[in-house]
Amino acid sequence: MARIDGILRPETEQSAPIERDGSSGSGPPGTSNLRSARPPGQGLSWWARARRDKVLLLMALPGLGLLLAFHYLPLLGNLIAFQEYLPFVPMGRSAWVGLDNFAVIFNGDAEFLNALKNTLLITLVQVVFVFPAPIALALLLNSLLSERIKRIVQSVLYLPHFLSWVIVIAIFQQVLGGSGMINNALRSQGMAAIDFLGNPDTFIALLTSQVIWKDTGWGTILFLAALTQIDNGLYEAARVDGASRLRQLWHITVPGIRGLIILLLILRLGDSLTVGFEQIILQQSLVGRPASEVLDTYVYNNGVLAGQWGVSAAVGLVKGLVAVALVIGANKIAHVFGEAGVYRKS
Repeated sequence: MARIDGILRPETEQSAPIERDGSSGSGPPGTSNLRSARPPGQGLSWWARARRDKVLLLMALPGLGLLLAFHYLPLLGNLIAFQEYLPFVPMGRSAWVGLDNFAVIFNGDAEFLNALKNTLLITLVQVVFVFPAPIALALLLNSLLSERIKRIVQSVLYLPHFLSWVIVIAIFQQVLGGSGMINNALRSQGMAAIDFLGNPDTFIALLTSQVIWKDTGWGTILFLAALTQIDNGLYEAARVDGASRLRQLWHITVPGIRGLIILLLILRLGDSLTVGFEQIILQQSLVGRPASEVLDTYVYNNGVLAGQWGVSAAVGLVKGLVAVALVIGANKIAHVFGEAGVYRKS
């Protein structure tokens, strides 16, 4: 029986390293207070941790260098917003004008207000229609029983993301343009052609449909990964209790990916004033600037083309500050409702 007891005794009792107080004579005789071993790495100096993780740090250096070179160093160029900048004059020698370049914002310049209105309207439409599209598609893909069919569908849906906007716009022109497939079919039936691409009234709908077609499949990756982390036992228990598929979706699936949805929504708010420069500038000549001018194209048209570098830099600086404020504010609201958001409270 002693041999059997030794075999059946759980090995986990001896697996964790344990330190005993008093065993080395440091405590009162006869005491044996158990305490867990110190976690590895705790108490190490910064230099010791750096030497321990030197391989990982070396792997991160190229990415850190790119981040510094193309994201943080260009922030110094915001000085242009306070200067009467000319490209052929060194940046430090241009005349300082204070806040004069911000007059288009404070005084309500008509062209700037039109760009701001279009930007906010496109942002609102895309948050309502574009942001939920990957979530809905991920839920549909997750409901497929055949893993082979799911992989095939995913591969097909991912492909448009890897096409440049030049190719995407060309495809839409071949389908919806004046000489495109649909208008040629209408003419063959004796019907009048429809101006899909040059109609200012439907331009926002056109932009939204292009973004959904191009990026919805790629956006499902994170949501599908989050869905795989939900415990299947919750679904089995819900089925035993008689819950329908809709009830399982609402009470298990959606709460399981709620944290990711809030995180991506916060990040989307930070990028809300950036609504696709390349996509819009490629089609701006078709609908005109009044219907298609947004903040990004306003900066390009007035800075690079018209030479108003200081005004464009001022608009870009304010746009960036507003984006930072939106992210911080949305993150604090997420903390109020008990979500982690982009970063946790210290």
